[in-house]
Amino acid sequence: MERRQVSGPRPLARARAALAVATGCLAVAACGAPAAERPERPASPAPATSGATRPERPGTPSPAEAAPTPSTTASPTPTGPPPFSAKVSKVTRDRLRHSWRPGCPVPLGDLRMVTMSYWGFDDRPHTGELVVHEDAVDAVVTVFGRLYGWRWPVYRMEPVDAYKGDDFASIEADNTSAFNCRPATGSSNWSQHAYGRAVDINPRENPYVSSNGTVAHKNALRFAKRPVNAPGVINPGDRVVKAFQRVGWEWGGHWSGIKDYQHFSRSGG
Repeated sequence: MERRQVSGPRPLARARAALAVATGCLAVAACGAPAAERPERPASPAPATSGATRPERPGTPSPAEAAPTPSTTASPTPTGPPPFSAKVSKVTRDRLRHSWRPGCPVPLGDLRMVTMSYWGFDDRPHTGELVVHEDAVDAVVTVFGRLYGWRWPVYRMEPVDAYKGDDFASIEADNTSAFNCRPATGSSNWSQHAYGRAVDINPRENPYVSSNGTVAHKNALRFAKRPVNAPGVINPGDRVVKAFQRVGWEWGGHWSGIKDYQHFSRSGG
């Protein structure tokens, strides 16, 4: 039996035509073809986002790794010296066994112990003691507070009782001192030290010089003339002299004849 040849479009073509009619799509190849037969569209690159990063070269650290993380801990700051301090207290007889005695021109009850800061020759802060009259406390604290702020050096500061009341021994030790119940040098009258209203500062660097230019302490010979450029030295017109002038105290370096470069007192004597 002979098979009849059927003319017309093949079944696949007929299916495509039917799909085009149903969807209204004339470009069958674009919209009606099975997925396997559709032409592939190149993939569009993903839109950039704020968090996107560029590909890194091999071995290159990412920005997060390269940038150091800011530290939240504050860097330590260098600590400076402690501020100047001064403590004032009454003086007991036991503290002044050698420098005070009955018959001194000032009662024991009028004297005060000033425990205060001073800047040393070793470029470090120290604490020393001066015994002064109660009415001299404010002036002394004011001036020594300025010296400390300037880091102007004081070699040593302790009551003359540490030397059994011996003024010569205290000077030999380059000790800055105040009260000592004694007469003025070369006089029978009381010194201002006997009232607690005088201070001797760095007596080696600032010696007592007699009218003929001699000094009693050999360790002070090189400091006998002024001006001298050295630590702890007091020169005419310098800031130490001016600091005492502001509180109404006079300098022994201004005396005529003898020069007492270490000496400051309220009345000049």
